[in-house]
Amino acid sequence: MKRGPHSRESKSLSIANLLDKVRSVFTRINSQRQSRWITLSDSLMSALAMFSLKSPSLLAFDEGKVEPTVEANLKTLFKVAEVPSDTYMREVLDDINPRELRDCYLSIFHEAQRGKLLERYEYLGGYLCLVDGTEIFHSEEVHCKSCCQKKHQDGRVTYHHQILGAVLAKPGLSQVIPLCPEPITKQDGAVKNDCERNAFSRLLHDTKKEHPRLKLTFCSDALSANAPHINELKAFGYDFLIVVKSEGNKSLFEFVKGITREANMTVEGNRYRFRYVNEVPINDAKNAPAVNFIECEWVEIEGKREKRGRCGWVTSHKITDNNLYELMRGGRARWKVENETFNTLKNQGYQFEHNFGHGKKNLHTVFALLMMLAFLIDQIQEAACGLFQEALKGMKSRRAFWERLRSFFNVYVIESWSDLYEAMQQRLKFRGNKLNPNTS
Repeated sequence: MKRGPHSRESKSLSIANLLDKVRSVFTRINSQRQSRWITLSDSLMSALAMFSLKSPSLLAFDEGKVEPTVEANLKTLFKVAEVPSDTYMREVLDDINPRELRDCYLSIFHEAQRGKLLERYEYLGGYLCLVDGTEIFHSEEVHCKSCCQKKHQDGRVTYHHQILGAVLAKPGLSQVIPLCPEPITKQDGAVKNDCERNAFSRLLHDTKKEHPRLKLTFCSDALSANAPHINELKAFGYDFLIVVKSEGNKSLFEFVKGITREANMTVEGNRYRFRYVNEVPINDAKNAPAVNFIECEWVEIEGKREKRGRCGWVTSHKITDNNLYELMRGGRARWKVENETFNTLKNQGYQFEHNFGHGKKNLHTVFALLMMLAFLIDQIQEAACGLFQEALKGMKSRRAFWERLRSFFNVYVIESWSDLYEAMQQRLKFRGNKLNPNTS
């Protein structure tokens, strides 16, 4: 099939190759529950297909898989030999240790490096890693041994799961590259609930182990602007760019009064006023770590309106007049982990907060990691696949895009992902229930 330059795709970053890499990891995962009829990799791949297709529920996916067209497409595009029932899938995935899914993210990350996608995300000599937590499950009745609990004054007990997300991002780029998220769940043998601080510590250990030479600047909210967290980041050799607020860091804001340098800047009609100082203590405690402080006030033009704001950060990067603007943009990009990541997962077809199945052990966490894995693959397609980009361009929203993709998947026998994306652009003819590539 002849395609124009806009339709080119990198072989290493194609969805077919990424799914193959993921499946190779799935084949190495061990579980207490095995079947000679349905392999564990088929169960995992079926769950990933459900999230890749943005099925509204596990029941809807289970009902659809009996259709010959859907069954054929699952075999061709996802390499699923036997699709498990919804009950069997829940039982099998509940036994999986979520940490065994980390290699899926690592494998795809290596493909993003090999395909030179990561080069676009370079920031101040390394990469900007945005970190934030979000709740993904809440109930007064349904719970498992990994649920965190909250006891209310009226005697009620509620159960919840959270997750700590970490994504590589860059100001000006719409897509993010998620690392494997860290579940915030009750740890084995623990009496107290898990917390975001402990999850962040585990995330740092895992990131350093899996990406020992990756230079990262961790960007997080004001809850991280404290000596223990900053000392831990320094111990791992990571840079940081952390929000600070006058009410939460009173001694820091008192200390920098009268000693900051000021700078003004105008960029494309937008006005910025900076004040900054290097090498100041984060607080007034003995042996407080030294940080560099930057604050920015801005007036930006959006259409006919002026948008005003102010924010401050502490960073390990030495601040100069030459990097003020990039530091400010990096600090404000922190919202990408909320907007481009969690908001997309919750409101753009992924249904991150929907309970696809809770289980007794690990099911909910396994589903959450597989959904984030599908999101990672989608983000790479959106960033690097011309066919995907062209198909998305004609849609009013991502939700509409996924609805059209799912409808084509359910109705037509599809030979390749390229054919599917071409059909969504209405560049392929149809013959019965098969896509017929236009080779003219």
